Amino acid sequence: MPSLGADMEAGRLLEWRVRPGDRVKRGDIVALVDTDKAEIEVEVWESGVVEALLVEPGVKVPVGTVLARIRGEGEAPVQPVPAAAAPPAPAAPAPLAQPAAVGRASPLARRLASQLGVDLAQLRGSGPGGAVTRDDVERAAAAASAPAAGAAPAAGDRRVALRRAIAAAMERANREIPHYYLATSIDMSRALAWLEAENARRPLSERLLVAALLLRAVALAVADVPEMNGTWEGGALRASAEVHLGVAVSLRGGGLVAPAIRSAHAKGVDALMRELRDLVRRARASGLRSSEMGTATLTVTNLGDAGADAVFGVIHPPQVALVGFGRVAERPWATGGRVEARPVVGASLSADHRASDGHRGALFLAAIDRRLQRPEAL
Repeated sequence: MPSLGADMEAGRLLEWRVRPGDRVKRGDIVALVDTDKAEIEVEVWESGVVEALLVEPGVKVPVGTVLARIRGEGEAPVQPVPAAAAPPAPAAPAPLAQPAAVGRASPLARRLASQLGVDLAQLRGSGPGGAVTRDDVERAAAAASAPAAGAAPAAGDRRVALRRAIAAAMERANREIPHYYLATSIDMSRALAWLEAENARRPLSERLLVAALLLRAVALAVADVPEMNGTWEGGALRASAEVHLGVAVSLRGGGLVAPAIRSAHAKGVDALMRELRDLVRRARASGLRSSEMGTATLTVTNLGDAGADAVFGVIHPPQVALVGFGRVAERPWATGGRVEARPVVGASLSADHRASDGHRGALFLAAIDRRLQRPEAL
């Protein structure tokens, strides 16, 4: 079971798209998995022959569980292992400790329980002296939102589960990441003029949106400030040589996902535009792939189409930065001793203070600005 995000602990196998004996190659879709956020297509990372399917559809298993066995070319077959069946009915619960309503619970646990609709009186605390902790509440909320094995969650249940998953992930990010925030205004006159001229030469199906220019500028700016691109793991920054650009996509039923455009630094605006359109379409149709989830090294969120002037996002752990863009709007702009109206976009940076500081963050925003002033070079 792949990890499709730092907040994912388990997933439910919905269906297999292969059978024992089928030949597969790297990149083939072999299964469909359900998470709190979306249904994800699971890709295979090795070529060979499917020897055994080890988990039955409908079973929820922890991240890291082996789902299938693939025999590489030239390898001898091994004795098949029975597929995992649905888990047996749980044994009768042990007597509860003293009810939390009249016992001990941390203030954070009480507040979180109120937000998630968890009855503290029904929980056995795992903290000192049986106190209910935040982890106890989050586990109870996750258990309450999980459907029975093999059952498809109702739309309303999925929305509730998605909001709870997002709430838990964002609370963790705010708790663990020392954020700092910077903002700037970028003159988009040159970028929009170039975009208008370029689109005039193109058929409708190949025209570019300003979003493609923004993504390209961010991906290229990483070369100037590489510490914005990577993950915080084991108490240290692990910078990435590849820019896998996460793109926040709002879902029609509420909530959001942030799949990655892989190797965005190596793709021009045309390729980025195609991939952006494809990602948005598949994200809203539950057609994302495992290689696109949980692999981003830097995320971009754009709320300009929603009318926001600026957005100060929460970093997606274990990433160390998030770039936000608002709407492009005409604003007063001082230049050459006069003031004129120009199209301006608000750009923001949310960054992890463990991995960088405000000076480096400011240089990163300046690098994005500098590239947008030369759109022909994007």
